[in-house]
Amino acid sequence: MEIFIQVLHLLLSLSVLVIVHEFGHFIAAKIFHTRVEKFYLFFNPWFSIFKFKIKDTEYGLGWLPLGGYVKISGMIDESMDREQLKQPPQPWEFRSKPAWQRLIIMLGGVFMNALLAFVIYSVILFSYGEKYLPTNNLTDGFWVADSVLLDAGLKTGDKVVSINGQAPPARYNEILIEMLYSDSMTVERNGERVHLSIPTDLAGRLSEKRGATLLPRYPFVVANIPENSHNATAGLQRKDRIVAIAGQPVKYYDQFPELALQHAGDTVTAEVVRDGLHLQIPLVIDDNGKIGVEWGLLPAEQLEDMGIYSFAKEDFSLMESIPAGLKMANERLVDYVRQFKLLLNPETGAYKGLGGFVTIGSFFPTSWNWRVFWELTAFLSIMLAVLNILPIPALDGGHVMFLFYEIIARRKPSDKFLEYAQVVGMVILFGLLIFANGNDIIRLFQ
Repeated sequence: MEIFIQVLHLLLSLSVLVIVHEFGHFIAAKIFHTRVEKFYLFFNPWFSIFKFKIKDTEYGLGWLPLGGYVKISGMIDESMDREQLKQPPQPWEFRSKPAWQRLIIMLGGVFMNALLAFVIYSVILFSYGEKYLPTNNLTDGFWVADSVLLDAGLKTGDKVVSINGQAPPARYNEILIEMLYSDSMTVERNGERVHLSIPTDLAGRLSEKRGATLLPRYPFVVANIPENSHNATAGLQRKDRIVAIAGQPVKYYDQFPELALQHAGDTVTAEVVRDGLHLQIPLVIDDNGKIGVEWGLLPAEQLEDMGIYSFAKEDFSLMESIPAGLKMANERLVDYVRQFKLLLNPETGAYKGLGGFVTIGSFFPTSWNWRVFWELTAFLSIMLAVLNILPIPALDGGHVMFLFYEIIARRKPSDKFLEYAQVVGMVILFGLLIFANGNDIIRLFQ
């Protein structure tokens, strides 16, 4: 059921993105009286799930959920309709329009994706506001929950002083992202400042882990006590918070494993907080230093109630949400461009993290959450805009590149050249698609 919800999230998000993108081309073409022959959500090789026609345009739903398309008369695109191009140009065709109009038509999809991201972020900020954990509020440092970061020299309890000589990001969740683009950082450890070099291939090594790596430090809250646990009848309950073991304080879960190993094979007294009361419960620690219970993460509200962290909250009026949404969209755009540069640098190893539909789908929650859905859709919209503007034939950016050539050189590339370029572009795109989804398949069996 959880996978089904993720797939549903993904399909709905892709549908929104495709329709908005293709509508950008569609409406720009209509403004300049250019005929649009087809408007499809998903591709329809051999057959369509359904279709209908209004005036000159056929609207339909394909069966292959890899995107969508509009077919504009007189344009060399993925349909490779050579027969139409053999006929004399007609005034309603794309090829008959001035270069500046064709340029606007080709940029229509990218513009709409950027506009969609801005609108979504503005609505989210107006509806929910923004809540985040300030970096300065990590008074006891962060939890290094991954061997890659441990190998890079970080330790649990470190507090970030600077990254690349600059003050760390104001938001905790941006620390790791900023590290990926940096060469060095300084942390405070046990009252002393420690300077660390950040490995060039950190992005690639982290991408292979596919998990949370740099976390706030969480209290030990019992999430589940399995029936076969050796402490099933000890008296623990779900939502109990363990604050001490054998008289030694346990403020955070990351402190527990080391303390438990010191008492492996013994029965110790655990101090537990339940509904505001402090209880003493005897627990058996097995030879491996385990007590046989599962711990869980707490939402921000409960962490605040416990006094563990203080979160920053900012609300936006309707008028305030507009510039704030524009700022957020711009920040996400700049961040994605930086990520893309990492992918293009083989030394970073970031290409190892390139994924296809499985990777994208895994970012969506396993239970329905509209806010997360729209946040991810906005970011994917920015991704789609950036990827589509790349100067690769078969993408919007490829058409734009040839249009700029035409404007500067004052002559069009030949139709035969554009056909060959389209084929080359499609080969490149299919190669990238196979590589990305191949990475997904390989990771599933690792």
